[in-house]
Amino acid sequence: MLNQIILVGRLTRNIEVHETENGGKVATLSLAIPRSFKNAEGNYDTDFVDCTAFDVVAENTSEYCRKGDIVGVKGRIQTREEEVDGNKQYTKQIVAEKVTFLSSKKEKEDENETSKDNDDEMEM
Repeated sequence: MLNQIILVGRLTRNIEVHETENGGKVATLSLAIPRSFKNAEGNYDTDFVDCTAFDVVAENTSEYCRKGDIVGVKGRIQTREEEVDGNKQYTKQIVAEKVTFLSSKKEKEDENETSKDNDDEMEM
């Protein structure tokens, strides 16, 4: 059996780490992932996927990754059981076991600025 998921997308917000009751660390990452095909109107839809990271993965991700950065998430799908108003409800959650920093929004802006500067120099 295999329970593995790989996602690549942009962080929609900065990551905050919270401490659990037992002293562990937990963070929620929200990824914007554009679909690879256009809808009926000719636009690319985007899926927003929340992932949960724990302990070292949560701390490292919050320290090095910011809103707009592109990250890769490797993890698993996990089912949680909750009781709401006396009824059992099951929710799916993506647990990030590894988060890989791929590129930053700032790097892209710097690259565009450098490219613009080079274009200006060539025009002279």
